[in-house]
Amino acid sequence: MKKARKRLPAAVGKHEEQLPWKKQKLLDIHQALNSDPVDIESLRRAAVSEGGLLTDDIRRKVWPKLLSINVYNLPAKPSKDVREDHRDYRQVVLDVRRSMRRFPKGMRVDEREVLQEQLIDIILDVLRRNPQLHYYQGYHDIVVTFLLVVGEKMTIAIMEKLSNHHLRDFMDPTMDSTKHILNYLMPILERVDRELHDFMIRSEVGTIFALSWLITWYGYVLSDFRHVLRLYDFFLASHPLMAIYFAAVIVLYRQKEVKSSECDMASVHHLLSQMPQDLPYEELIGRAQSLFMSCPPSLLTQSAALQPHNIIAISTFTDFQTSTLRQRPDSVLRQQLENRHENQLALPMSTQPASTNQLIKMAVWGLSATLGAAALAVAQTAMDWAPEFLSQLF
Repeated sequence: MKKARKRLPAAVGKHEEQLPWKKQKLLDIHQALNSDPVDIESLRRAAVSEGGLLTDDIRRKVWPKLLSINVYNLPAKPSKDVREDHRDYRQVVLDVRRSMRRFPKGMRVDEREVLQEQLIDIILDVLRRNPQLHYYQGYHDIVVTFLLVVGEKMTIAIMEKLSNHHLRDFMDPTMDSTKHILNYLMPILERVDRELHDFMIRSEVGTIFALSWLITWYGYVLSDFRHVLRLYDFFLASHPLMAIYFAAVIVLYRQKEVKSSECDMASVHHLLSQMPQDLPYEELIGRAQSLFMSCPPSLLTQSAALQPHNIIAISTFTDFQTSTLRQRPDSVLRQQLENRHENQLALPMSTQPASTNQLIKMAVWGLSATLGAAALAVAQTAMDWAPEFLSQLF
């Protein structure tokens, strides 16, 4: 009598089925990062496609490239006087103190308090060095997301870049530009589901229900940090208006609930303000991409609701994308830094720049936190999925 073949648990079988695409994605990301110049288009595809960037260690390598940030030339930590006489100090402190739920459950109080102090300093430092920017409530929800993944100095660099591009219009003295971006929502709905659009128009619900979604990149309304990170991968690799397209696909996904509610502002606003926590994120990301392709912003501006208005994030996006295309891989940047350091060491002590010590610190940080973190992350992930994958990567 033949012995019955032992069946693998369902979870193991499912994990094995997932190995090929994750393995291939890791390899694609590794190759894109090490191309010279860096293959930004492949990194964007990886950030947008299923699973996003997979791990925080990979995000620490890819996010800076998506924003054209040199990890060996990060801004200094905020100075001790960053809080002095700042116009937004009190509001920033109030918002940060109320942000406890944005930190991981179970985090020690003293650890959280250290991060909250860093959060305050990062926000004020970015604002102080960019006086054209105005703080808005919700900005801290974006900053804390990056702080929890990449640390203080990298967060400053990321937020300075985002604040002058993707988030720039939210940081005007008034909310006029923010309202204008929200006004893209209804024309998108009208093109996809006229019945839903007309129902919402009759209810007079407006678009204010989506304000916190838009200006926090959904960080404020999603309770699972993994989902927030997945969306950040998506938004960092996409057009600045993609967050409003994602708002549209959420409303479209819930169209049956909306149409079944009372057709009045209070009922519809209450329904849409309650964000479901079990959304099919990959499906919605794919649908948002398709919507953006079929209904680009240039097409939507013909709507009567979208009167001519200069959106800085849109007008500067082409130049921003172009600026990301000629980046050198981190291995080259690290070698350039080491060469500069060796040249400076060859000089007589009296002629060495005062920045030599700083260069040493940057080199050490770069080797450990940049190359080491990413390499270790890829290695550890590969070990989890397939040990033989190591030989392919290294």
